[in-house]
Amino acid sequence: MIRISAFADEVSTAFEKQLELLSTNGVGYLELRFIDGMNIIDVDRNKWVYLKQMMDDYHIQVSAIASPIGKSCITSPFEDEFIRFKRTVEIASIFETQFIRVFSYYPPLGSKIEDFRNEVLQRFRIQTSYLEGTDIIMVHENESGIYGHSASNCLDLMETIDSPSLRQAYDPANFVWGESIVNNIEQCFSILKNYIVHVHIKDWILGSKDVGAFPGEGDAQIASLIWELKKINYKGFLTLEPHLSSGSQYGGITTVDQFEKALALVKTLCNLYEL
Repeated sequence: MIRISAFADEVSTAFEKQLELLSTNGVGYLELRFIDGMNIIDVDRNKWVYLKQMMDDYHIQVSAIASPIGKSCITSPFEDEFIRFKRTVEIASIFETQFIRVFSYYPPLGSKIEDFRNEVLQRFRIQTSYLEGTDIIMVHENESGIYGHSASNCLDLMETIDSPSLRQAYDPANFVWGESIVNNIEQCFSILKNYIVHVHIKDWILGSKDVGAFPGEGDAQIASLIWELKKINYKGFLTLEPHLSSGSQYGGITTVDQFEKALALVKTLCNLYEL
């Protein structure tokens, strides 16, 4: 059965407000990212258990740790990034989730990330090696500007690393915004579907700079995507990340009313296609 989650930090920076929003709307999962404006990686270790207890009190679980790992320059020291990666794995264990969201690095200014393919792959090999013996999976999100900006590069990453510890987090709106693709089902989903284990629901109208569209009202083919997920018997999460008031490189803003409308639209599509 499909499970709906959300980036509730789009609606409130206060963690308890996020939990209240999800609980009120019957959403049992949270994509854990910002706590009081700070990424969970940067929150003091002593607070993690307290936050987990808060989630237990609201009967909300974590769908994935939305880390910023790999959302950095490929020429920055990997040692620093790897320390943060290991910290993310620790967080995933505490919050009892299998998935940690990662990215595949930006190039230095004036360069192409494809020129750094070998370094990208080497970093992912080290990360997947660290996950051996655990049940934790990195879910790599396609994102504008990183190595995984295109479906073909995402596929290259999946096939070359060839590890059960690495799978794809699919965000169709990022292909609209970053690659100007309005037929992502044909161009992107079709070649990545065997690796997709996590999906972000964010719609986008081609040409919009920083504001998303309600699910099904943009160019990201959300309705078609849900139908395709049904065809492959997808059992993972649909995580709302709508960016309906604004969006940026590291997050977005959505009002309560916008969130509730987006949630209702996604539920309607899921019911329509019996997902």
